Amino acid sequence: MTTVKGVDPRGTQHCETSALGVLLRHQGIDLSEPMLFGLGSGLSFIYWDSKNMAFPFLGGRVKPFELTRNLADRLGVELAVQETGSARKAWENVATAVDAGRPVGLQLDSYHLDYFTSKAHFGGHVVALYGYDEHDAYLVDTDQQGGAVSTSLSSLARARAARGPMTARHRSFTLTAGGKMPDPRSRIVPAITACADAFLDPPIANLGHRGIEKAGKLVRTWLQRTDDPGRDLPQAARLMERAGTGGALFRNLYRDFLAECAEWLDSGRLRTGHALYSEAATLWTEVAALIGKAGEPGDEQCLVRAGAVLSDVARVERDAMRALSGLRGEAPAG
Repeated sequence: MTTVKGVDPRGTQHCETSALGVLLRHQGIDLSEPMLFGLGSGLSFIYWDSKNMAFPFLGGRVKPFELTRNLADRLGVELAVQETGSARKAWENVATAVDAGRPVGLQLDSYHLDYFTSKAHFGGHVVALYGYDEHDAYLVDTDQQGGAVSTSLSSLARARAARGPMTARHRSFTLTAGGKMPDPRSRIVPAITACADAFLDPPIANLGHRGIEKAGKLVRTWLQRTDDPGRDLPQAARLMERAGTGGALFRNLYRDFLAECAEWLDSGRLRTGHALYSEAATLWTEVAALIGKAGEPGDEQCLVRAGAVLSDVARVERDAMRALSGLRGEAPAG
């Protein structure tokens, strides 16, 4: 068995930040999960629906791997990414890094992993690999999935080779800290304002605060969008609360990030943003509960109420991001 020495196999709440935490701690950088998420400008919103989808999807973060690229840039660490169409070469890339004493991040489809009990295709799943033997790979996943886990090499190969929405070509990556890194405290304002700008001025109506407003209108029609409300509506609620989001569609993570930032930066705008995201997180949990309840008897009134709450969420998050966008004038020297 080959394993990387000194790996701290802590699983946290969200897959990409769990993997990033493993890789960064191995480089001597230990930041909280909310800080990793926030410095990576991870918060977003998308209302995603198309003719080939069985049911609409509400997403609360940036697209897969964008958080990793943002975070590496903000922390001044080297991000080395490898992709290939060859399964053989893909495994060589991973084994070479582990043999050299480096944990590796992988993007793959979680459907194929042995330890996943909830089988649904998700090609944007991220894990950290820190060891292997003749039969199995040893990974760190979210705390919900077991933290330090293992899966067969054959299942890992299938997960990495999968094609479909959000998948990558056997993507693997490593992080290397070299030289003097910027103080994370000097990077919080750029991270927050970049996130706020994207949220306030989305290129299409399905994104950002405009996307939440759109969701508030369309969620009321979801009973007409499904032939099995008892399956689809509770599933949508579970995805919002328990599918690696940290609860409240990632708003709990962002709320806690802002609270941590407020310990470093004395700013009324930051305190306002934190208070509003605390409110938004509570409202998102209410929305999820209403959507889940609507599926039990096919209760349209629950969806009407969910739509009304989403209208409030759009206003609250827009006001929060407007306040946070104003931090740009308060940025400390980097």
